[in-house]
Amino acid sequence: MLTHSTPLRAAQTATRRAARSDLCVRAMASGSASEAQAPVAVTKELKNAGPEPKRFTVANGQLITIASAAFAGLARFGSGGFAVGYKTEFVDAAAEAGKYSVMTTGSRAVKETSRVDTFKRPVKPIELYEFQGCPSAGRCGGSQVREAISILDLDVTVYPTPRNGKVWRPKAVELGGKAQFPYLVDNNTGEQMYESDAIISYLFNEYGDGQVPLGLRLGAATTITCGLALAPRVGKGSRAKPSRQPAEPLVMWGYELSPFVVVVKETLSELELPYKQVTCSRGSPKRQQLLEKRGHFQVPYLEDPNTGVYLFESAAINKYLEDTYALPA
Repeated sequence: MLTHSTPLRAAQTATRRAARSDLCVRAMASGSASEAQAPVAVTKELKNAGPEPKRFTVANGQLITIASAAFAGLARFGSGGFAVGYKTEFVDAAAEAGKYSVMTTGSRAVKETSRVDTFKRPVKPIELYEFQGCPSAGRCGGSQVREAISILDLDVTVYPTPRNGKVWRPKAVELGGKAQFPYLVDNNTGEQMYESDAIISYLFNEYGDGQVPLGLRLGAATTITCGLALAPRVGKGSRAKPSRQPAEPLVMWGYELSPFVVVVKETLSELELPYKQVTCSRGSPKRQQLLEKRGHFQVPYLEDPNTGVYLFESAAINKYLEDTYALPA
């Protein structure tokens, strides 16, 4: 599935300019994992550091990468792409001017909605310690939990824990007592837990309607299809690379089904960069928020409050992350 971008009307697109970051969360690593490298300084003004977003476009040289990441959506039958209660309807385009729609044809626009805005939403950050790529023993619990988060349209703060990671993996062990992932901490209820099935059930009971989708409760079939979904990426995102840590988490808008988002999350995982994921699945009301914020809806969209920049386009984002945070091996 390709990335979607929806322009505002001319009066709104003319208003693109530097804005204040919405995030003010301090990232704290444990022990001396990152003290050898000074954190990137924090600034608040954001400016565009990448190309303008292009609808339905794959960057030069990225076709195989995006195609292999898109395989997950096929293997998982679209799980993680649509919010609970997703539906579409045709509406009058003129009446919906300035509002997000997936497409416009003549005088009609296709409007997407869901039921997530009727559910309880967390006030404090939900923390997720996990990493991209399939864990050992054929278990792909991390991807199942990520799908659940997208279906519920929940925002989470992700602390990547790739193999050989020295930043957030020790912190997770300190909190939970063992190096097992995914590991969820809900600061709203005090719940902390391992095991993907337990996490998924908890999230749907606490922040949904209590009904776990069939695709996430098929036991071995779910595990097998998750493994198949990740296979073409050959472990991308699962091993740590040397990096310096930001003083504050980055902000990444996206959702699990998008292959463009997946390849950015792989880089964030390898570099052990903490980030707030603003989830905006199909049917999410947050798509309108990004449209109003930047004049477009397109994911992935990254904000870095540490350097004062924002970027669209996965290839540009990954280059920025490598240039800014990667260290020589």
